[in-house]
Amino acid sequence: MRTDDLDFHLPPDLIAQTPPVERPASRLLHYRRDAQSISHRRFAELPSLLRAGDLLVFNNARVVPARFVLTKSTGGRAEGLFVSQTHPRRWDVLLKNIGPWKPDAVFLFDDATPLRIVTHHGDGQFTIELERDTDAIAFLERVGRMPLPPYIKRERANDAHDALDRERYQTVYAQAPGSVAAPTAGLHFDETILAALAAREIERTFVTLHIGMGTFKPVNASELSDHTMHVEKYAIDASTADAINCAKRDGRRVIAVGTTAARVLESQPADVPIAPVTGETGIFIYPPYRWRHIDALLTNFHLPRSTLIALVAAWVGLDAQRKIYADAIAEKYRFFSYGDSSFLE
Repeated sequence: MRTDDLDFHLPPDLIAQTPPVERPASRLLHYRRDAQSISHRRFAELPSLLRAGDLLVFNNARVVPARFVLTKSTGGRAEGLFVSQTHPRRWDVLLKNIGPWKPDAVFLFDDATPLRIVTHHGDGQFTIELERDTDAIAFLERVGRMPLPPYIKRERANDAHDALDRERYQTVYAQAPGSVAAPTAGLHFDETILAALAAREIERTFVTLHIGMGTFKPVNASELSDHTMHVEKYAIDASTADAINCAKRDGRRVIAVGTTAARVLESQPADVPIAPVTGETGIFIYPPYRWRHIDALLTNFHLPRSTLIALVAAWVGLDAQRKIYADAIAEKYRFFSYGDSSFLE
């Protein structure tokens, strides 16, 4: 399949820059594969579209405030993004605007904590070392900013939206810290919606997938089969495995909340029960694909030529994906991370 099959023109004013005032106030495009029908709803209507016994599978990854700013000895500023902690003092990071630097050069975080660059791996990837053992996630909770994708525009230093982003670029059920992007399909849920789902006997369970830099990586290959996915860590615990196996055994629907939850489930072997597992996945789902475990998908609207829109096309079919997106643009849905949602069943 060619990558440009997934291209489309999106008016820039449809890219959501802030979340709605209330999480469930977003819109919801409802597509039924059996009838090939589209209807336009509000996200708050989701419980009425589901069936008693449906099992929603959420990704409970918690976003790390992974963006930071460094001050150079010259007084200039460099932008950084935390990727992982490899040692009590060492982090793998991405750096921009770092310029020429000497091996003994000292840089400062915003709280004046010093560090130096240990290794330059190329393509903006570096290993940095702090002067003392530091828990990266706890440190970034103090000095970091949320790692919003580049299409959401913010001031390079402090921004008036920073406090809002810390709250709203995080699901209300986030638990497992380590992700550098939000599982955005879950941003529409609040406690009221979760209570409404429970009242209708719609079940929920959680997997964990720590979203890495691959989520921002464009597909540059002309053929999708030539694109290599970044590997991401995931986990399915025993209670989640039991919940999924029980739903499948009873003939109830397993509904992935987001492409990340879908990728975790589809990384499991077909035709055998789901087992508790901690592992890594680099699964890339695009047409044609034979689905193993999910029965419906809840997801936001994604970038053209991305691995995420490829997954949507694999679920509904390329022609339907194009029709859904053309309809969403015509109806002026809000796109991408802070945008509206779709329920594809």
